Amino acid sequence: MLKIGVLGAGHLGKIHIKLILELKDEYQCVGFYDPSDENAQTVIDTYGLKRFGSIEELIAEVDCVDIVTPTISHYDCAAYALRNSKHVFIEKPITETVEEAKSLIALAHEADVKVQVGHVERFNPAFQEALPHFNNPMFIETHRLAQFNPRGTDVPVILDLMIHDLDIILSVVNSPVKRVSASGVAVVSDTPDIANARLEFENGCVANLTSSRISMKNMRKSRFFQKDAYISVDFLEKELEVVKMENVEGEPGPFDMVLELGNGKPDKKILFDKPEVGEINAIKEELRTFAVAINTNTTPKVPIEDGYNALVVATEILEKLKMTGNIVSNNI
Repeated sequence: MLKIGVLGAGHLGKIHIKLILELKDEYQCVGFYDPSDENAQTVIDTYGLKRFGSIEELIAEVDCVDIVTPTISHYDCAAYALRNSKHVFIEKPITETVEEAKSLIALAHEADVKVQVGHVERFNPAFQEALPHFNNPMFIETHRLAQFNPRGTDVPVILDLMIHDLDIILSVVNSPVKRVSASGVAVVSDTPDIANARLEFENGCVANLTSSRISMKNMRKSRFFQKDAYISVDFLEKELEVVKMENVEGEPGPFDMVLELGNGKPDKKILFDKPEVGEINAIKEELRTFAVAINTNTTPKVPIEDGYNALVVATEILEKLKMTGNIVSNNI
């Protein structure tokens, strides 16, 4: 059983602590560190966990560490753990800067330990169910809209919300990004609160992403278009829709939906499928697979390199906003 400690006992940190305690076959949670007395007391009262006096004290007592601190401290926490040969689970975005992420990769390789990045949507049951249906998607459209919450406004919406979809897209499209364009608006904070980005890949695939944290309703939906198929993944409702087309063989059935293409092309039959999606706690599943990767000496489901790649594209989007001036500030 792995001894694990949690750095950060804020909103998400408390969720991680609860789920780690439920994973009794994988982890022994030795305690947590959080500089906030209020956060710490809540965890102590709720779970009876030991509060360590410092990050260094906690890391000395564990095999692995779960970093759920504000992004600004990710690098320092992870670098210290890696220099002490501890396995690391680190929430997204992996670090504030690409240079910091690159440094963590070098430290992880030197320490020969496992690092998993908390891109939780990879473990969303709707996305997991969709994986077998993907076959070279060539157009992708994503909308990740959230009602305003002051928590998370310490980083631009690209790093707060859009990075989820960047990671999903990069995991599905097996091709390098060729071109990035973007626009955004800072409405209630000093950084973009709503943004749109267009990614063009070398294989011809195009992805159009929209993220907002000032919407009237929540939405987390992605649509993937590929030859003879359309796949819709609702990450919020955990629903999957698959629409496929296949050539009509023989006489179509009386209830078949047939698309007549003309010009000598074979007619297409449209098939609608809404696969059943299982009930899975995505955060719990990502933490479980982290333990599996350590115990079996295998690559984590979302390795450190994937966290780096998502941050590279997110940073390029932010740079495009600055370079082109395609960002409007509420202070102007």
